[in-house]
Amino acid sequence: MHSPLWRLIPPIQVSGSMQMAIDLWLLEQYVSGNHPPVLRFYTWDPVAISLGYHQRRWPQRWEDLRWQGMPIELVRRPTGGRAVLHDGDLTYMVVMSDPDAGEGTGAKRSPVPGYEAICEFLIAGWRSLGVELQYGRAGRGYRQTANCFATATGADLVLPSGDKFIGSAQLRRNGAVLQQGSMQLNPSPELFSEVFGTEGRVHSGLPVLSLPLEVLRERAIASLVESASRCFGVQLIPQPLSEGEWEKINCLGNQNLVCGEDS
Repeated sequence: MHSPLWRLIPPIQVSGSMQMAIDLWLLEQYVSGNHPPVLRFYTWDPVAISLGYHQRRWPQRWEDLRWQGMPIELVRRPTGGRAVLHDGDLTYMVVMSDPDAGEGTGAKRSPVPGYEAICEFLIAGWRSLGVELQYGRAGRGYRQTANCFATATGADLVLPSGDKFIGSAQLRRNGAVLQQGSMQLNPSPELFSEVFGTEGRVHSGLPVLSLPLEVLRERAIASLVESASRCFGVQLIPQPLSEGEWEKINCLGNQNLVCGEDS
């Protein structure tokens, strides 16, 4: 019996607003029945701060930040959560059938089981690289902080030290789910401090996380692709975006995904 086929889109490095347009377009295509489930990994160029879909407060100075002579892009994600600095990280996204579909509705429905059903491939992939992860627990001040990595929820993955390593968020639509997440590999302490007013934590004692950033990204992607295939029981078929797909995504990317003043 053949495994279900998923699409694996090779890594793409473009602006944050374009990355969000790609993810949203892929979700829409899956919901419409025009596209299989998809997994992809990507990086942000230029450096960006992404805001959660429902996040309505952030420091006004973020709108004028620059790094290495370039403006820092401020962009809104289609998924929830708090602000994430995309510098020295690796972002993943999954579009698939909602693991929790039909498991309750409204305020009584907990999203945590759905996160766990997807995050298992992250735990397995990083374990093969010598990094043990476990689910976090929400701190009291989660909604009072703008920084996603200041505290962890049950949807996030933390190191044995308690430091948050992967933050994830979802958008659920018509029986489908888009899950996005950032893996904090080697963020700049100076930039992290400039954005959030506190230093980013250094992951010590984990040899793989001391590798050069590009090498670490390559190893992480290879390990996570393999673990996703095993955990989801699927065959991942590499397929870059076509010219026709890029044209449709560009149209979506021209919509208002970049943040202006807080309102």
